[in-house]
Amino acid sequence: MQADVFETSESGNKLTQLTEFKTAENDTLIQVSEIVLSPEKQYQTITGFGGSFTESSAYLLNKLSKGNRDKIIQAYFGDDGARYSLTRTHISSCDFSLNNYTYAPVADDMTLEHFSIKEDKDDLIPMIKDAMKASEDGFKIIASPWTAPPWMKDNKKYVGGKLLPKYNDVYSLFFSKYLDAYKAEGIDIWGITVVNEPHGNGNNWESMHFSPEEMTNLVQNHLGPKLEADGKGDVKILGYDQNRAGIKEWVDAMYKDEASSKYFDGIAIHWYESTFDFFPEALQYGHNKAPNKYLIETEGCVDSQVPEWKNDAWYWKKEATDWGWDWASEKDKHLHPKYAPVNRYARDIIGCLNNWVDGWVDWNMVLDKQGGPNWFKNWCVAPIIVDPENDEVYMTPLYYTMAHFSKYIRPGAKVIDANNTDKDLMVTAAQNPDGTIAVVVFNEGTSKKHFSLKLGEKVKNISINPQALQTIIIAN
Repeated sequence: MQADVFETSESGNKLTQLTEFKTAENDTLIQVSEIVLSPEKQYQTITGFGGSFTESSAYLLNKLSKGNRDKIIQAYFGDDGARYSLTRTHISSCDFSLNNYTYAPVADDMTLEHFSIKEDKDDLIPMIKDAMKASEDGFKIIASPWTAPPWMKDNKKYVGGKLLPKYNDVYSLFFSKYLDAYKAEGIDIWGITVVNEPHGNGNNWESMHFSPEEMTNLVQNHLGPKLEADGKGDVKILGYDQNRAGIKEWVDAMYKDEASSKYFDGIAIHWYESTFDFFPEALQYGHNKAPNKYLIETEGCVDSQVPEWKNDAWYWKKEATDWGWDWASEKDKHLHPKYAPVNRYARDIIGCLNNWVDGWVDWNMVLDKQGGPNWFKNWCVAPIIVDPENDEVYMTPLYYTMAHFSKYIRPGAKVIDANNTDKDLMVTAAQNPDGTIAVVVFNEGTSKKHFSLKLGEKVKNISINPQALQTIIIAN
């Protein structure tokens, strides 16, 4: 079998190509497992992998030298980099903005005459445009508001509250205006979500609450028809946009019947419900409810944490907490243990791909040594961390972890069957549009593993280091 093997490991490999493997053929004490690929058994079609354009990330890029700014853009979007294909950005401000702002600040401006994206023109839009120039294949953008303009809400605030029904049509116009404004900048938005995290975030930063029925009503009777009437019916509308444990109640409402599901193109989900449980039953329920619609992870990160600076080892150790570590109830504590960041990403993405998820989007692409800037001081970790004062860039192991998927599993790929006999390895596989097959293998354990990769009559014996992630590319 002709195959290229790339590995990222706790021992120091960073997408390093491996060419020689010590086989276990002559050692009867070493058990060799099998991974058998069946390309004829196909599952979902991949939409893409990537990260998010935030004002914080874009602001930091503008603080760096041109050389380092270009280095980061190329690392994410260049052909020699991670080749991100699916991204997200925020509509108006979010917690990873420098302050609260809305594109429609004038109260009761029912025609949104004063709508303006000027706040995005210094940082956010230039970052997106630079990424577009660097990307050979292009990428899709999902745009999400964290809240409607405060004057449209019952509490008149950026944080919390609900959209008043009398503004349903104005809020729908708000999306149409946004899509037009970005198009005028040369940026096409592929999809939108109705609001980020409709269950709220504990009333900490920008948010707006919806029940599944309220959001379904908005999309079915206002937002969907408005975009269609304005010639924007091809823009994807993704519902929900929060944690996976809530999938069932949301898809039951969204996909209740033909009328309710007409304008929904899929469901967006986040991973914060748990550090390590990817909720396979919920994912499968969401897929089975509407097999032809998208199931996209739109946000995930190691949060509530000040990132370690230039310390690769931390990303492989069980030192990272998540948002629920400090406050989760006793019955939910088991969902929020300390957990190595690389393991969390690798385990989650593979688990998602093996349960019908077709896209996976990381949160901020770039943050500083504090885990910001974030106006609420909600510190998080990003795959690339920078020190703008000293013009330094740190590519964390999370960057290489993301690249194992985004670089090698391309949009349009079909997830295929991969039967794995070693319960201690996690495996997923996809066949790309060019016929190549990408197999991703994750060894979370502390001992080296040997396996035999089989495709029809072809076989390749491979070993994977302890605490390592491998992507194997099988030639067409």
